[in-house]
Amino acid sequence: MAAPAPQPFVMHGARDAMSAGLVHIEEQVKGIEQAVVENPGLAFDLAKTLVESTCRAVLGERSVAYTATDDLPKLFKSATQNLPFLPPTASDAAEVRKSLAQTLAGLSTAIQGICELRNQCGFASHGAGEPRPVMEAVQALLAAEAADAIVGFLHRVHRQDRTPPAPAGPSLEDGAAFNASLDEEVGPIQIREALFSASEVLFRMEPETYRIYLAEFDGNNADAEAPADEEAQP
Repeated sequence: MAAPAPQPFVMHGARDAMSAGLVHIEEQVKGIEQAVVENPGLAFDLAKTLVESTCRAVLGERSVAYTATDDLPKLFKSATQNLPFLPPTASDAAEVRKSLAQTLAGLSTAIQGICELRNQCGFASHGAGEPRPVMEAVQALLAAEAADAIVGFLHRVHRQDRTPPAPAGPSLEDGAAFNASLDEEVGPIQIREALFSASEVLFRMEPETYRIYLAEFDGNNADAEAPADEEAQP
C-alpha cells in the first residue's frame, strides 16, 4: 500500500504577518513551505532567516538600533525587550509577568535550537569538511513551525501596540436634545425611592439602541429644519 502524499505545509502565523504589512518575507515563507518536503536542509536555513527578518523589521519600525552583525539570539532579545507583551490592564501583574517571561525564555531556547540546527544540518550554511546529517521533513517541520509561531506572535504584538484605539461612541451629554425629548415622552423611571431619567437608563443599559434612536432623532430634526432654511433664502 502506497504511503499517503504529504500534506502541504502552510505558515499561518507568518502569512498573517505578511497580510498585516510584513510583505518582504513572502519569498522566505514560500521557500520554507516548499523546502519542508522537498529540501529539509534548506528549511533550517530559511527558518533562521525568517525570524531574523521579522526581528529586524520590528526593531526598525520601533526605531530601535541594531547592527548588521547582530546574530539572531541578540536580535530576538532586543525585540522582546522593546515589545509590550502585557496589556495595559495587566501591566502590574507580577505573577503574570513572571509566567510570560518563562514563556519567552522557552521561545529564546527554540531560537537557539533553530540556529544550531541550521549550523549542523542547513543546506546553505557554512561549508563542512565531512558529510552533514541528513534530516527529513519531520525534523524540518519542527523548525518551520517554531519559526512560524515566533514570527506570528512577535508581529501580532508589535502591530497590536501600534494600532490606534477605536473612536469612542457618543457620550450622554452629546445627545442633550434627544435626552430631553425622550425624558419628556417617557417620564422618570422610579425604583422604590430612586428616580432615573429614561435617557440615562437607555444609554447605560442598551447603548446600541440609544445610538440608533439618537441617529434617527438627529435625522428627523435635520429633515424638519430643511424647509425653514429654504424659506429663509431670498
